[in-house]
Amino acid sequence: MTHNTISISNNSQQYIDLEEKYGAHNYHPLPVVLNRGEGVFVWDVEGNRYYDFLSGYSAVNQGHCHPKIIAALVDQAAKLTLTSRAFHSNLLGEYEKYITAYFGYDKVLPMNTGVEGGETAIKLARRWGYVVKGIEHNQAKIVFAKGNFWGRTMAAISSSTDPSSYSNFGPFMPGFEMVDYNDLVELEKAFQDKNVAAFMFEPIQGEAGVLVPDEGYLTGVRNLCNQYNVLMIADEIQTGLARTGKMLACDHENVRPDVLILGKALSGGVLPVSAVLCDDEIMMTIKPGEHGSTYGGNPLACAVAMAALEVLKDENMAANAEAMGELLRSEIVKLNSPFVSLVRGKGLLNAIVIKHSNPEAAWDLCLTLKENGLLAKPTHGDKIRFAPPLSITKNQVLECVGIIDKSLQSL
Repeated sequence: MTHNTISISNNSQQYIDLEEKYGAHNYHPLPVVLNRGEGVFVWDVEGNRYYDFLSGYSAVNQGHCHPKIIAALVDQAAKLTLTSRAFHSNLLGEYEKYITAYFGYDKVLPMNTGVEGGETAIKLARRWGYVVKGIEHNQAKIVFAKGNFWGRTMAAISSSTDPSSYSNFGPFMPGFEMVDYNDLVELEKAFQDKNVAAFMFEPIQGEAGVLVPDEGYLTGVRNLCNQYNVLMIADEIQTGLARTGKMLACDHENVRPDVLILGKALSGGVLPVSAVLCDDEIMMTIKPGEHGSTYGGNPLACAVAMAALEVLKDENMAANAEAMGELLRSEIVKLNSPFVSLVRGKGLLNAIVIKHSNPEAAWDLCLTLKENGLLAKPTHGDKIRFAPPLSITKNQVLECVGIIDKSLQSL
């Protein structure tokens, strides 16, 4: 099956045509038009039901329209949604106390989108570099791992090694350097520059195709950051919040980042909420008026985020992600498909690598998966992420593996 022959109803096509005519062409979605979601399922405008194996790029860890999160949203939306930070609200301090205790940090700086969280972390690191570490003015450097993805702002693409992110958008942000992911030797070499303020990285690289580093890499990063007085910034926007079988991916090696960035599932997919957590030595280098956001820390976001975090713990979603992820990977391996060269992941953040003479095989497979009732999306050509909501059950995982098996046979 190819994207040229897939059948799309007239009803679905009218919605797709509207986007094509009036929207920017900056995405290439699967040809499915969704209008409802509940738990691990979404429905299209024809009423067809699908397993969601993308979870909004891990924003919907708690499942679509989780009743507790939606109740918090509706309740707060009827009272107060936005004050801006020109005034206090009754929920901001409560949320700040809740999330800092939840993750064990002195302070939180609330923002909206994940990429704003990344930008905030970099600003904090540069300021700390000048004020605390003593780096010469305008000389601070941030080191990134090659293959990273944390958004598409100018700063984010300035740290990207993906031409589709950065081509024809220069000039780029100065003071950014890149090292190979999962390479402690190269990282230490970079740290020998006294102007390095921070290393920002994903504990597991998501957009790169769910690249899981060697055992001990996170510990090695922590030790090198300690040795060279460099801030360890963990981008846990996609890997955090129970997705990989622990509350944070860094928890797999009991490593505590200096700066923790959260987003996506911090709201359960209800609205944009992100957070940067760190201790006073770093956070208190920024003074009033030096960083902020109109919507950052708004009452609606505070209510939703607390509910979203409560659901993760109350429903033991990390433990379920760990168990269901192991089941999913082992069952896909058992299929022994000639078209799957690799299965990798942690918890319910997984990917398969497709081996086929057709360079469009991964895309075509995703179209077939859709026809068979499962939605997934390729990344970097030959990789397909499998990341369902963390509420998925054993029977549902086994049903999905059946769908994957049936769809692979179409190749």
